[in-house]
Amino acid sequence: MKRNKTWGGLNAIFMLLLMLNQAQAGVIFGIGATFPKQVYQEWGKQYKAETGSALAYFAQGSGKGIEAILAGKADFGASDKPLIFEELEKSKLMQFPALIGGVVPVVNIKKIGDGQLQLDGVILADIYLGKIRRWNDQAIVALNPGLALPDEAIDVMHRSDSSGSTFVLTDYLSKVSSEWKTTMGAATAVAWKVGEGVDGGDNLAKKIGNTPNSIGYLDPSVVQQRHLTFVKMRNRDGKYVSPNQASFAAAAKNAEWSASNGFNQSLTDQIGSESWPLATATYIIISRSPAEASGTEEALKYFDWTFRKGNLIAQDLGFVLIPPEAMQSVRDSWKMQIKDRAGRPLWK
Repeated sequence: MKRNKTWGGLNAIFMLLLMLNQAQAGVIFGIGATFPKQVYQEWGKQYKAETGSALAYFAQGSGKGIEAILAGKADFGASDKPLIFEELEKSKLMQFPALIGGVVPVVNIKKIGDGQLQLDGVILADIYLGKIRRWNDQAIVALNPGLALPDEAIDVMHRSDSSGSTFVLTDYLSKVSSEWKTTMGAATAVAWKVGEGVDGGDNLAKKIGNTPNSIGYLDPSVVQQRHLTFVKMRNRDGKYVSPNQASFAAAAKNAEWSASNGFNQSLTDQIGSESWPLATATYIIISRSPAEASGTEEALKYFDWTFRKGNLIAQDLGFVLIPPEAMQSVRDSWKMQIKDRAGRPLWK
């Protein structure tokens, strides 16, 4: 019932926007990940100012984004967890990376500021496994000599909804912790052993900000806007790095973007002394044969514009664009794969 009510509400919004927009340029409808929400919406404002076409993006989480495009409820779905090639083929979908960012562990500990607390993947996994329960645990102290850590219980926070950010976190923890891989695995939703679940990234940010001695994970734009305290993470090369555009780009440096597997590329735990270990690409998913071709065509124009003019907005919000060569490969895939019901390409 809850899912039906959700879609009912979204359908009502869509119909209202469609009626209001009949005499104007088209509205592009997108549903999905909260991770890139700020960027997509800021891009949408500038795109409308330049072209007259509007973007209506509903940040419902990656799971809802995949559901939406499968059900034909949107012009595009957005997900931080890419679909595998078999899923794309089965549902006649294509996907491409739109942005590169990173999931950021954050804490709310009195008198500890940005980057002062240092963690590694094993300790982060043990916190979320409930094996490390206090901030002055010897394992944390050993990584932070001289830092005054409180003798307080760790208040663990996580997403309760299906979330691409959760997938990135759990994908990373599965690579660095054999216990995590065996008992928890990588998924958009897992059976958490400890902690409090919160629905949505914005709500999670508010909860962390209001809860002393808490830890959670968020997207960089929310961390920046909420003035939350980020954690430095030790990467695969043993270096402690901060979450920023340079460390996200470093993690993506050696990625091999290929249309043959739907541009599916994991960026967690990448090599490189400057690489952020929880880096990720966030993806757009589009029908290869949409019922409403005009909406899909407008969506392609919007994303082409973001590739050409969206870099400054992306950087201001803590993200970076995909490499230029990947952009061209994406455009080539649009031309080859996305067609109207008569078989005509929607991108030329």
